[in-house]
Amino acid sequence: MSEQNRYSFRSLLILTLFLIFGFVGGSLLLNNDDAPERPFFTEDVARVQPQTVAFDEVEQAQDGGGTITVSDLESRMSNVYDRVSPSVVSIRIERETAFTDAGSSGSGFVYDQQGRIITNYHVVEGAEEIIVNFLDGTIVRAEAVGLDPDSDIAVIQVDVPGDRLFPVTFGSEKELVIGQMVVAIGSPFGQRWTMTSGIVSALDRDIRGLGQYSVGSVVQTDAPINPGNSGGPLLNLNGEVVGVNSQIISENRSNSGIGFAVPATLVQRVAQELIATGEVQYSYLGITGGEIGLDLIEEYSLANNQRGLPIGDVTPGSPAASAGLQSITENSVDIITAINGEPITNFSTLIGYLAEETRPGDTVTLSVVRGGATFELPLTLSARPD
Repeated sequence: MSEQNRYSFRSLLILTLFLIFGFVGGSLLLNNDDAPERPFFTEDVARVQPQTVAFDEVEQAQDGGGTITVSDLESRMSNVYDRVSPSVVSIRIERETAFTDAGSSGSGFVYDQQGRIITNYHVVEGAEEIIVNFLDGTIVRAEAVGLDPDSDIAVIQVDVPGDRLFPVTFGSEKELVIGQMVVAIGSPFGQRWTMTSGIVSALDRDIRGLGQYSVGSVVQTDAPINPGNSGGPLLNLNGEVVGVNSQIISENRSNSGIGFAVPATLVQRVAQELIATGEVQYSYLGITGGEIGLDLIEEYSLANNQRGLPIGDVTPGSPAASAGLQSITENSVDIITAINGEPITNFSTLIGYLAEETRPGDTVTLSVVRGGATFELPLTLSARPD
């Protein structure tokens, strides 16, 4: 074989091998349909070495010689994490079952310098042992102060010096707007002090409490919330707590973009009463209600833009019955449009107002539409029946 032929053969061989390996490598990178699906394991995170970065020094080279600098928004989010993460705790629970000990985890945050911590009721319900981990490495046991299943909020107590406790600052869910950015800090899947971000995707939602009543004025967010985030804070970009992460809608118990936080106004009210008395008393009206749809509008000749809460049933002997509210009939439906002048658009807003703004024994004024007429109805609230 001539020298030229040997050179051509080598070149052809190299090109063939390059094409073969390039094709295989590309298939492994881009086409993974046949690869077994691997779940995310907590130990995967241990392989990633944490780095501390000063934001005023971050600068990365780009193709073309430019730089990428951290934006004001990113810096602000990082500052929220730096300020609030020392207030957030990871909570480990041990429970005794009929057959064995069972453990679970959640999150919480420091409420005051007396060692009180807020978390979810469902995080600590039935706990035989509560272990609290702080960002600085402190690990202590905690005792329950008070549990409230109706709001899914609990207060627990740790024995830690006050100068090592950093209480959160509360904001208000009433000042939130849809589309506003929020962040969640907590302990998802046992990975402590994780921050995720998203927006407020809806307001005035209601979720089922752990008792027989619902929680109103709930904040909905698409910030990723997963098992273990329960009890941790949902924060605005001022670092203020606007809710306590509580529930998600998911078929597989992991984030699907719809998470719910118990509103901050209710959280503070519940925490104060649990600390003072160990229980929470809620106002009771005694009605069931629904939504105004086209069928209701047509059947009762309502305006097609009618807003409010149509009453389904009135419980006999309840405050609603005593005040003169009526269950729906073939000929008439009562629609609550306001309470003490505050507009009522759905059941969630009514539940939220009653829970946050009233106490048993208070007298409120309901605005009610019946048969095309609007009238004001005074009503004295009682305590929720057990």
